[in-house]
Amino acid sequence: MSDIESPIPIAFCITGLQPGGAERALVQIVKRLNREKWAPVVYSLTGTGPLAADLQAAGVPTEILHTRSAWDVSIIWKLARKFKEQKPVLLQTFLFHANFAGRIAARRSGVPHIVSGIRVSEKRKNGHLLLDRLTNRLVDFNICVSQSVAEFSIRAGKLPESKVTVIPNGVDFELFASAEPLDLSLWGIPADAKVVLFVGRLDPQKAPGDLLTAFGRFAEQAPDFHLLFVGEGPLKTELQQSANQLSCAERVHFAGWQSQIPQLMRAADCLVLPSLWEGMPNVVLEAMASGLPVISTEVDGVSELIQQGEQGTLVAQRSPAEIQQALQALATQPASFRKMAGNAQDTVKKEFTWDSIAHKYEQVYEKILSSHA
Repeated sequence: MSDIESPIPIAFCITGLQPGGAERALVQIVKRLNREKWAPVVYSLTGTGPLAADLQAAGVPTEILHTRSAWDVSIIWKLARKFKEQKPVLLQTFLFHANFAGRIAARRSGVPHIVSGIRVSEKRKNGHLLLDRLTNRLVDFNICVSQSVAEFSIRAGKLPESKVTVIPNGVDFELFASAEPLDLSLWGIPADAKVVLFVGRLDPQKAPGDLLTAFGRFAEQAPDFHLLFVGEGPLKTELQQSANQLSCAERVHFAGWQSQIPQLMRAADCLVLPSLWEGMPNVVLEAMASGLPVISTEVDGVSELIQQGEQGTLVAQRSPAEIQQALQALATQPASFRKMAGNAQDTVKKEFTWDSIAHKYEQVYEKILSSHA
């Protein structure tokens, strides 16, 4: 690496810049790179989003390619042209479509090194695992977001173990720990109400319907509790219709997408993540940093953050009954949940800051370049 002139041109490619977990992770990592050593450019395949402004404010050049869809193969040639102009020494990709298109474009344009980010254990039968395996020969390293995702990628994705490493997600600890609680009366929630919070895409993967079912049963005995869904997605209309059929319909609220997640978490009493699969969910790390009690299904990555009864409560997937039981425990044993939340906050502060995570990414890049110097 000593033979490479600094700052070293490096490219980052992601499917889009809407505020999802992987997108936020990329922004946090790129913003923290040592600019005396690295000259990053971020490429977004499908369009812009609120996170593009964060990159621009940090002085990171950002190219929005505006492809019609993530499956538009013309993006490969667009990317290849961009890479030929920038001449990056290394490409880091995030999310499946950017992984796939970025690998091929990088090889067509002569980018020497490719690192792919695997953010989730892909359990849908959509061909992603096959395409990932077929193009993985182009990759120097795959960075998985959790040990469980790494094990899944080796076992089900058939990726070589020698090319798989783990770097977890991080969290901006001070941002979440010190946020001022948001006034939830904006959504008709009384000041003295207790609030169960869901933050994420309203998508089958996240199983928000399981939480709604559980809350509908729980709310019959807990009149001071409200449920707030924060996020958009294809299930929103169906969820709203289902909520309207409940006897507690006036205590179920839909806020849509919101940017004030730290303030929302500080105003809530519990976060529930009912997902069917994940990688290492940012929203759980953010809740932990906020000191907000967490109830989550035992999906990929979560069990690496939470020990049952120590930093939070784990429930089975597809089990509204277990979510209901956990909510009842929250209502009757609040001190126990506050203690778990305090333990979780300590864990995040010690092990999961974005500064430490960005440094680990830099170490991977340095190792690759040094071994080929």
